[in-house]
Amino acid sequence: MAYRLKMRVLSYLKEYAKEIKERTREIPNEYFVVLVGDMITEEALPTYQMMLNTLDGVRDETGASLTSWAIWTRAWTAEENMHGDLLNKYLYLSGRVDMKQIEKKIQYLIGSGMDPRTENSPYLGFIYTSFQERATFISHGNTAKLAKEHGDLKLAQICGTIASNEKRHETVYTKIVEKLFKIDPDGTVLDFDDMMRKKISMPAHLMYDGHDDNLFEHFSAVAQRLGVYTATDYAYILEFFVGRWNMEKLIGILGEGQKAQDFLCGLAPRIRRLEERAQRRAKQVTTVPFSWIFDKEVKL
Repeated sequence: MAYRLKMRVLSYLKEYAKEIKERTREIPNEYFVVLVGDMITEEALPTYQMMLNTLDGVRDETGASLTSWAIWTRAWTAEENMHGDLLNKYLYLSGRVDMKQIEKKIQYLIGSGMDPRTENSPYLGFIYTSFQERATFISHGNTAKLAKEHGDLKLAQICGTIASNEKRHETVYTKIVEKLFKIDPDGTVLDFDDMMRKKISMPAHLMYDGHDDNLFEHFSAVAQRLGVYTATDYAYILEFFVGRWNMEKLIGILGEGQKAQDFLCGLAPRIRRLEERAQRRAKQVTTVPFSWIFDKEVKL
């Protein structure tokens, strides 16, 4: 009985894989570069839960604590875990990627960890997560649009669902920071300033495949070219939070806080100007092999 059930399941998976392979046949390699990069980022979930648990005052002290913070962190982790699992299985069934190389990268990335420079501060931590969740919402939303353009409506639905989850997570962290601005405007504006001067590092900035020492930069270049996640998006996200947290309307801020307020209100336009100059100075287009698509060359 168990053997027959197993064979039915294997037969179903074989047919499903056949359907996915057919749908993804015409999707270009460059799309799989950004989709795999997004998936690897999601799969490094243990690192992100560990990072949240370094923040003072909001830790899960026992691993099964019943505090509101701990319950949220575990529920958030469980939902984020689904994103990596779903994309991983879809990519495996597509037959378009080298799963051995992908699993190596996931191992490397989790082993390398990350340093968002939040310094155990919940203020810095929640500013970082607000920004990062909006960035992943944009990235997954754009991979959904591209999947639809390439004719894979199922993959578009998957990426779109992940994007909507990230949007809900962003809403939570944004409201937390909004509350921090109400109870401690001086401290919060200084930490917002500190986080933006450091620059928001992407969670997978330490990704490595054992060969390419600039793997994250190359992945980011492809994402920029395809419009999945760009420097312009970075400026837009900053501008969004400056507006959402009412930076221009904060009152009673003095001294260093006022300087931080002025800096933050003028930062997004400055980033846009720098990006425009960088684009004008862009070097000749080059191609780079990506091991997760069987070392095929992709234009940066």
